[in-house]
Amino acid sequence: MFPSDNNNNNIGRYVNLAIMLPLSTFVGYLIGYGLDKLFHTTWLAYVFLVIGAIAGFVDAFRTLLGDQNKGSK
Repeated sequence: MFPSDNNNNNIGRYVNLAIMLPLSTFVGYLIGYGLDKLFHTTWLAYVFLVIGAIAGFVDAFRTLLGDQNKGSK
């Protein structure tokens, strides 16, 4: 049905990157916001927002480096 399954697989992988980066940042913020409400603080949301963003970038770099290593073999 599709001319190139490999090309479609790559498109799906990069769409996943585009979704995971903002989603991990948002989930980190939600966790921090919930902990802020639980412990009556105001700074945890920002800390977990940064942690979520870092987690998203780490996932993106791992995926891109894995693609680069597959291409060089």
